[in-house]
Amino acid sequence: KLMSNKSNNQGRAYEYACLITLYNAIRKVRNVQIERNSSFYAAERAWNTLTAAEKTLNKLSAQSIISTIFALEPNIIEIDDGIETLYIQTDKNGEYADVRDIIIERKDVRWEIGLSIKHNHLAVKHSRLSNELDFGEKWYGVPCSQDYWCDVKPIFNYLRQEQFKGTHFRDLPSKKDKIYVPILNAFLNEIKRQVNKDKNIPQRLVEYLLSKFDFYKIISIDNKRLTSIQSFNIHGTLNLIAKKTKLEPQLKVPIVNLPTMLLYADFKPDSNTTVILCFDHGWQFSFRIHNAETIASPTLKFDIQIAGMPSDINLVYNCKW
Repeated sequence: KLMSNKSNNQGRAYEYACLITLYNAIRKVRNVQIERNSSFYAAERAWNTLTAAEKTLNKLSAQSIISTIFALEPNIIEIDDGIETLYIQTDKNGEYADVRDIIIERKDVRWEIGLSIKHNHLAVKHSRLSNELDFGEKWYGVPCSQDYWCDVKPIFNYLRQEQFKGTHFRDLPSKKDKIYVPILNAFLNEIKRQVNKDKNIPQRLVEYLLSKFDFYKIISIDNKRLTSIQSFNIHGTLNLIAKKTKLEPQLKVPIVNLPTMLLYADFKPDSNTTVILCFDHGWQFSFRIHNAETIASPTLKFDIQIAGMPSDINLVYNCKW
């Protein structure tokens, strides 16, 4: 727990460093304010737990991205009479497939962008499957079919019986064959079924796994003394020309294509706990299933990783410091 607390703290402190550094840079050119909400104070508290050396590293890292962000987003530094606002989003936005930590917005011209701030590498989703949770409804807005529920019911019933007995999950006999494989098969069959019925599902699935909103991912790699900026410009809301002066971005980022087809859905070779979904345009995801609780219970957890992305996303700006 301590470790996750420390990394959580470092993540929040880095958000604070980026927010303050952005504010100070923008303030030199135009009116800007910070919205001090509960997330701001949480980040500020985390910042105050850092040592002087850690603060210096965070500031250097945050400072290194400023000129690139300004070159990508002329709307940030366009001068007008309005007030630009910076704020840190609350964590609950993540539940609605919004991974943006810092929002920069100008209400008067109805413009905003978001930054996802990371002190490590690609974020992973931990989604659940359970006897009650309708993953189809939650992930892509289509309730799971009766066929799916019929397939998973006996497995979740068995887990519930073992839960009443207080059985530890690790003590369940042949759990891979009895639990993981049939659940994953039901999951794969359901995805294939729904994709065949509705061609928008691949797109919605990726929006759920990635983000419903466009964003820049900022990753601080301290040991290499560089911060990378990756653009996820899926809906074309990033990198726009300035609203009033029509100033063009100095750096261009492409619009990334969302998938339209499921090309492959099967178990990862030599694995009975992980399945792979591959879509067109280079999107690939791996789903590893495992128990969510120590005692057996009718709920399982996915560890979802991005295994492949369109080559456009692999365009990364590395800012040295």
